[in-house]
Amino acid sequence: MTCAGRAEWTKLRTDASNGWLTLGVIALTVAVSAAVAMTSRCDATGCGGDPTRLSLTGVMVGQVVVAIVAVLMVGNEYSTGMMRTTLTAVPRRLTVLYAKSAVLTAVMLVAGTVSVLGSLLIGRLVQAGRGFTKEHGFSAMSLADEPTLRAAVGSILYLVLIGLLSLGIALIVRNSATAIGIVLALLFVFPILAQVVADPDWQRHLQQIAPMTASVAVQTTVDVDGLPLGPWQGLGVVALWAVGAIAAGGWLLRSRDA
Repeated sequence: MTCAGRAEWTKLRTDASNGWLTLGVIALTVAVSAAVAMTSRCDATGCGGDPTRLSLTGVMVGQVVVAIVAVLMVGNEYSTGMMRTTLTAVPRRLTVLYAKSAVLTAVMLVAGTVSVLGSLLIGRLVQAGRGFTKEHGFSAMSLADEPTLRAAVGSILYLVLIGLLSLGIALIVRNSATAIGIVLALLFVFPILAQVVADPDWQRHLQQIAPMTASVAVQTTVDVDGLPLGPWQGLGVVALWAVGAIAAGGWLLRSRDA
């Protein structure tokens, strides 16, 4: 397992595109979060804003790049034929899956932590000047506050789970473009359908099973009771999606030829 992990880490870090994409996760997440934080306003008490969630808006963009990094870890090997070499060097195919998952998790934990903390720092610096003040019912964002800490930790875990979900789907379909399309559909089609469906019960059900609803739930620190799912329940839904995709991908990796 250790040797397989080192091999996967070597493959990931020696491909220049992976380094740039990982930096892209950080840059896009922080840039979008900063733009939203700098353009949001709260002009009166009860304005309905959620400064923590606004500061973490970039996670919704960063997750797309996370998905691309995860998919390419598998898709590139199938497209170039390197997967045969990998499976020859490591005959235990589940070991390959565990190694890829472990390396991806470690990289996304680091990238996600930098992204989330950077976004919150910028939000803390600029939002006081945008009306999110004590006079309007808001205190400065701090990780010492349980809701803000939960939003930060939950956002990092969410990015990791999206990476694992994408890795599993890539193992299932073995094609980078198809896998990315499926992941983006899972992330963005459910919320669109929830807005189109007129029945409120179906709207709520679609929101409860949508992976991206979890990012909204775990980042929300205001009016949490009005969410379709609680913060950690939402993250649990994403975990189920990720576990299902990894399990299916692992089974197919064992049962199919490379």
